[in-house]
Amino acid sequence: MASGTDEITHDFPPFFKAYKDGRIERYMSHDHVPAGLDPHTGIQSKDVVISPETGLSARIFIRKINGPDHQKLPLLVHYHGGGFCVGSPFDSISHKFLTSLISQANIIVVSVDYRLAPEHPLPIAYDDSLAALQWIATHSDKQGPEPWLTEYVDFGRVFLAGESAGANIAHHVAVRAGATGLSGLKIVGLLMVHPFFGGKETDEGYKFLSSTSTGRDDDPKLNPEVDPDLSRLGCAKVLVCVAEKDWLKDRGVAYYGSLGKCGWGGGVELVETKGEDHCFHLFNAEGENATSLMKKFVDFIN
Repeated sequence: MASGTDEITHDFPPFFKAYKDGRIERYMSHDHVPAGLDPHTGIQSKDVVISPETGLSARIFIRKINGPDHQKLPLLVHYHGGGFCVGSPFDSISHKFLTSLISQANIIVVSVDYRLAPEHPLPIAYDDSLAALQWIATHSDKQGPEPWLTEYVDFGRVFLAGESAGANIAHHVAVRAGATGLSGLKIVGLLMVHPFFGGKETDEGYKFLSSTSTGRDDDPKLNPEVDPDLSRLGCAKVLVCVAEKDWLKDRGVAYYGSLGKCGWGGGVELVETKGEDHCFHLFNAEGENATSLMKKFVDFIN
């Protein structure tokens, strides 16, 4: 019999297991790519602290700027996936995807390092992610602390993006921005890649990660259709991407349908990739389907 120290009380592969003494052990570990100049793409990056009080931080990616008479560039705010409990803007998966996207789309990217559950229970990740967008907005009048944002960003062309849990976060940040108002920037589009919105049954993993959720369809974070603020989504267009073999596909399609009938009034497009599974484009970026999906991202932003 396991001792009190070794007794597992909750097990949610492939993410983590929780022990009776409160320890959390993750199944996945992620490498760390230092910020700086990427030699393969020429993309530069730097890490910034958004809130010293909470430790909220982000990585900013930018192409080389030639001369003082540069054109202001669109900004994409990225929220990484990982079930709200793993992942980082600083790992090689995020780094490779974002530098590739920037190489093809003439944009600046801020990838947010929101605090992870269960050590920081939901809705902390949502609050961090909105706080990061609010911090970005402070740069629109050139009062913010980060010169890459004040000098180079077109705050009238901002996009929010995420994959899986990150898409869930991006959606709810856009809803909150639309419902409460956010001065200083305009969210043009929302890029939802293989979004996580739970399922018909109680999601025990999400319920464990959250201090407020039932883990069921009555939670707007798992089922946007029941969100009274859905029609106030704070952007003009949404691209919803799903994969044929992804167990989350049906919920992504339902999300697409909800936007079409909630009275929001923006434009929404659904793209399905045949023969692929969840977030395939992050793990086989050179494949034909990943290349095609990346082109969809670039066309949506441009």
